[in-house]
Amino acid sequence: MARSFDSGQRPLTNVPYESANNPYNSGAGFYNESSGFLPPQQRKKSGLSPWIKFGIPIVVIIIAAAVVGGVVGSRDHKSSTSSSGSSSSGPSNPSAAASSAVNNKEAIGVFPTATDSYGLPVYPTTANTAAFVAPTFVASATSAAWPSDTFTPSSPAPTSVRSDRPRLIAPKYKWDALPSLIANDPYLQEWNATIIGNATAYNQSSLVQYTVDGGLSLSGVLDVARQVKERLKAYAYAFRITGNKGWVDRAWDEILNASNNGSQPFSAGNDGDNWNSQHFLDVGEFTAGFAIAYDWLYDQWSDDQRNAIMWTMLNLGLNKGVQSYTNNTFHDFYGWWQDDVNGNWNCVCNSGLTLGALALLGDDPTGQAQQLLGLTIPNALANCVQGPSTDGTWSETANYWYFGTTGHSEMTSALMTATGSDYGMLHNNTAFNQTGLFHMYVTGMTSLFNYGDHGPNKYSTTADSLLFYGTQYNTPAYMLFQRDQRDAHSDPWAMFWYDPTVTGAFWDNLPLDHFFDDPVDQWASMRTSWTSNEGLYAAIKSGQLQKHQNHNDLDCGDFVLDAMGQRWAGELGSGDYDASGYFNGNAQDGTNGQRWLYYRKRTEGQNTIVVGEQNQLITAEPTIKHGSTGEVQDATTTYQVPSTSLAYFTTDMSSAYSNATSMKRGLRLLAGRKQVLLQDEMDTSAPIQWRMHTNATVTLNGATATLALGGQTMIVQILSPSSATFTTLNATRYADDPPLPPNQVDQPNPGVTVLAINLDAGQQTVQVLFNPQWPGSSSSDFVTPPSVSLDDWSLTSHNQS
Repeated sequence: MARSFDSGQRPLTNVPYESANNPYNSGAGFYNESSGFLPPQQRKKSGLSPWIKFGIPIVVIIIAAAVVGGVVGSRDHKSSTSSSGSSSSGPSNPSAAASSAVNNKEAIGVFPTATDSYGLPVYPTTANTAAFVAPTFVASATSAAWPSDTFTPSSPAPTSVRSDRPRLIAPKYKWDALPSLIANDPYLQEWNATIIGNATAYNQSSLVQYTVDGGLSLSGVLDVARQVKERLKAYAYAFRITGNKGWVDRAWDEILNASNNGSQPFSAGNDGDNWNSQHFLDVGEFTAGFAIAYDWLYDQWSDDQRNAIMWTMLNLGLNKGVQSYTNNTFHDFYGWWQDDVNGNWNCVCNSGLTLGALALLGDDPTGQAQQLLGLTIPNALANCVQGPSTDGTWSETANYWYFGTTGHSEMTSALMTATGSDYGMLHNNTAFNQTGLFHMYVTGMTSLFNYGDHGPNKYSTTADSLLFYGTQYNTPAYMLFQRDQRDAHSDPWAMFWYDPTVTGAFWDNLPLDHFFDDPVDQWASMRTSWTSNEGLYAAIKSGQLQKHQNHNDLDCGDFVLDAMGQRWAGELGSGDYDASGYFNGNAQDGTNGQRWLYYRKRTEGQNTIVVGEQNQLITAEPTIKHGSTGEVQDATTTYQVPSTSLAYFTTDMSSAYSNATSMKRGLRLLAGRKQVLLQDEMDTSAPIQWRMHTNATVTLNGATATLALGGQTMIVQILSPSSATFTTLNATRYADDPPLPPNQVDQPNPGVTVLAINLDAGQQTVQVLFNPQWPGSSSSDFVTPPSVSLDDWSLTSHNQS
């Protein structure tokens, strides 16, 4: 898909991201393109290409449910006065301003004026008081609103569906209203043109080929399934919006092909299981794609066609789902994702099976559709819905949030439109309404804080769940944030989950900092602005090293740093998913701990402290402390933090080290957030190495390292100990590391330098100061912080008279 986020985005690599993965030209003003369409790009297989240019977008925050609405806006919410020290530029009558904004959308247009080289939105620097109002849904804007759904059953049941078609996600009443809404909404116009453009490009391409990635039981045909799904969605959308039967014919060609009834083989010797239950994600995505085509084009199929699609779905999809739940032998091999797996696997598999079952209800002569709904819904409630931890952080990684929430939102939306209820999918986990904040705060100024694995290619997977959650959780800021992101433009879901009555600036009254305190996660997000990608963003994590579905790294103390539009400290990302033992991370070592043999997963592959060249312990139970002066951004895009603004995060991660009696780390923003102090306090029985991975060109001068990247400069200084100096290393494993499994190799990390400090065992305190060379800055703009013990850090601990 042209505008989806692929897993390979912005790791550390010497291949410029904008050349390899950016669907726009570098810095292109895609909002001003005549069609808004950019053709789908070729994707590299996940895990096979060296990722190494840091960057990827996304973020989140955790706040008590009662506070969320007040922080990020609600229906007709009146913005509270900022206490940040910045003046409010909002109108005196917020409700009237909001109504005016939604009624003048055509004149206001889309907010961003371009994208930067990382594909992130660039906002105008001119004031727009007519548009930049508090986030809200304007209830009085009836001409811009979706009509009400007349399907409102008094006693909803999963097997009792609406009488009209389509029934999945986009009922007929929405299709009837959509043309007039598109005509009056610039975002819908942009998205509609992109979807039609993508469908046109797919139509000019050959049919999706059956290409196995690594092996059927390894990465299988997941890429194939997601390509088929995105195409069928695009073709079905294109027909329903244009009425051109050619789209139905093209969808039928793709269906024949993916049913193994076309002119080319769609099998790898696995006839009867072509959708590959050995890697059940594949079944889920194929089934979802076919369900949309079956349902959205229901009245266009001949009886024979409809019958053929139904039996393909039953034999290759729903039947495999029933077996995975009810056949013990099948379950043990292919249904493991149903057992206490609160991550993307459970969401994607249950979602695909649910969409398939809902599409076939009333037509299925076998009863499998009805049977499945009694299995998938309770299982998803017990597992998928528990994906976000108590602070909203997704259980796996920031990138796997995309897969999990896409599955969750598709399943929930389909249940609501088809049967009239979500059955607890939205509220059984009281923290689910905060996972949108997680996504927002984990998005930096170049990329995500993309710790751990990044996942396979995303294709039909986007962050458009934020559009759905914006309405369902009455949080317009989610919707306003996502509508400006590039991956909102390519997916038909956006057309139906978007509420055109939304208006305002997502950033208005949004805190700059957020701290995620769940012991499983423990991380912090700190920034200077939500609307300038040229400022400063720092994120740091601690947290437990288990309960992440074996997608995490051994990375307590890991951090990333963005400044001046560059990522100075970044993540290496995924290793090779098909490598031996890559997902065996349930033990410290041995066969069940082989994951921790690979460099990108080892502690030495992270931006943290290594002691004695040993991995951190998977049993780690860190603790944290943090503080912030609490600034919130005002309604302007040119917000400047006051000189007194600061934030900090400290962690005691001693439990992560077998050869240290004490290990503490802290990160602090200084001088009005112009500088960053990273401090470590250690007592170890083995030599210490401080490590940071960077794409920058590094020039060393004793205790000073000058980093050059993207035409910008960062000066890094060791303040203590006075005898310490910097060195540089290759991003490769230590010579004495335990050997990799037979015939396995680490992925290369070209273009990555490890900036390092080597220290003797014993008690050590290391202070490293990061000084971005901001345009127009001088030495007087920077401070040399005092030496303060991490236990004594507070909002005033570094004040200097």
